Amino acid sequence: MQRSAELDLPGVTPSRQKRSRETTAALLQAGAEMLRTHSLAELSIEALCRQVGATVGAFYSRFESKDAYFNALMALAARDGESRLLRMKEDKRLADADLADLTCLLVRGTIGWIRKHEGVLRAALQHDDTRPDRWSTFKELARANVANATPILLAVMGRERKAAKTRAIAFGFQVVLGTLVNAILNDPGPLSVHDEELEERLANCLLLLLQAEMTERPPARSAARHRRKK
Repeated sequence: MQRSAELDLPGVTPSRQKRSRETTAALLQAGAEMLRTHSLAELSIEALCRQVGATVGAFYSRFESKDAYFNALMALAARDGESRLLRMKEDKRLADADLADLTCLLVRGTIGWIRKHEGVLRAALQHDDTRPDRWSTFKELARANVANATPILLAVMGRERKAAKTRAIAFGFQVVLGTLVNAILNDPGPLSVHDEELEERLANCLLLLLQAEMTERPPARSAARHRRKK
C-alpha cells in the first residue's frame, strides 16, 4: 500500500483521511494488476471500482479522468524505477562483483522492475503511437540505468579503450532492453518475461558482448566492403 506522499501525483486529488488514501491506493494497485491481462481500452472503471468496493463517483472524485488515472500509474512505476537506480548506487554487491556477477545483478534488477510493472509498461507501449510522451519517461529511466551501470562496469573492464567499452555497454543494454520490450509487448517466445531462463540468457548475452569488447581487435569490415575486395 502506498504511503501518503507517494500518492501526491499530478491529476490525483489529495486525500487527507487515512481511509480515503487507502481507497486511492487500492484503486491504483487494482488497476496495475488488471492491466496485466487487459489493455488500457479494456480497463473498465466500473469493474475496477467493484473490485475494491468503491463507487464510480469515488473514482472520479480522486482522478480527473481515466487518462489522469493511467498517468498516475505510470508515475508510480517511474518513481519505483528511480528508487531502484538509487539503491543500485548504494548496493555493495556491485562494488565487489566481477564482470559475470555484475551482468547477472544488473539484468536481474532490470527484469525485476519490468515484471513488477508489466501491465503498466505494456499499456504505455501500446499507446506510444498516439501518445509518444507516455513512453518518454521510461526512455529517460533506461538512459539513467545505463548511465549508472557504465562506471560500475568500466571499473572491472579495464581503463584502456574507454570510449569503445562505453559504447559496448550502451549497445549491450539496448539488446537487453529491446528484448524485454518485445517480450512484454508481443511475447513472441520461446521465452516470456517471467521465465527465469530469459534472465540467465540475457545476462550471458550482455557478458559476452562486454567480454568481446575487452579483447582489442581490428574494426569489422562491412559486408559490402568485403564483397568488393573479392
